[in-house]
Parts: sequence; C-alpha cells; structure tokens
Amino acid sequence: MVNLFKKIFTKPVELFAPATGKFLSLNSVPDKMFAQKVMGDGYAVEPVENDLYCPLNATITNIFSTKHAISLTTDSGLEVLLHLGLDTVELNGKPFNILVKKDQAIKAGDLLGTMDLKQIMAAGKSPDIMVIFTNMTKIKKLSINSPTDVQHGEKIGEITLA
Repeated sequence: MVNLFKKIFTKPVELFAPATGKFLSLNSVPDKMFAQKVMGDGYAVEPVENDLYCPLNATITNIFSTKHAISLTTDSGLEVLLHLGLDTVELNGKPFNILVKKDQAIKAGDLLGTMDLKQIMAAGKSPDIMVIFTNMTKIKKLSINSPTDVQHGEKIGEITLA
C-alpha cells in the first residue's frame, strides 16, 4: 500500500537549462547519435557563456576522464548524461574545468564547471550541451517547453516518472 501511495503522489522531476544560450530540440543537434535519440531522449542548449550548471537535482555518478561528459542520477533512479559538445572527447579535457566530484549531491542550478567555448570552436567542434535521459523506461512523460533562448537555471520542462 505504501508503494502505491508513493507512486501516485510522486512529484514530477523539474528540468532546467544547463547554460545560457539557444534552446535546441535533440533532433536538431548536428550529430546522428544524439539527433536519432540512440542513447535516450532529452534536449540541448547551444551555449553563449562558458558556465555549466546542473539541469536537475541529482548525484554525480561519473565524470569522464576527458571531462566531456558527466553522469547524474536522481533520487528516483533517473539516469542523466550531460554531454559537453560534439566530438569534444578528442580535446582530452583541455577546454573543461569541472568543479564537482563523483558521489557529490547537487541541486538544479548549481555550477558544475566551465567549458572554454572559444577553444572548443577553434578546434572545429560544436559546443552544444546535451541533456540525455538514458533509462527511458523510468519515464512516463517528458514535457519540454521548447523556448527559443534560455537563461541558465530557467525551468524548461519536467518528467513524469513511470
């Protein structure tokens, strides 16, 4: 009975912009793997500032050695991949300064680090930030507002958990 009650009254997971910039639907990202949602559904931002913020309340579960991606997990078990730029793994972490640590609990809007947009673009890479939900079976409904421009920390949608 407690599980049924908990499931009925589970609050939606609120989603926020991880950076200030242009909002992008995932299918408009210039990378087939992300655009075709091979790794999961989500959204993206083409940043105009170097700061990177957390898009939801979660715990850091992995920071890739090349710093181009961060894995997050919410208390409800939703797994999120924050992917910083396209093909930026090839830059071996140089344009990234990650300020958080594995197993650290973080809140939506917390500063995660910075990415040097000029350095990324000078290397011929896209700085687009993808927020990907990798365990879609946990999601009943993904609602994204699809604004044109976003400010970091701006609410852009929510997830209803299955």
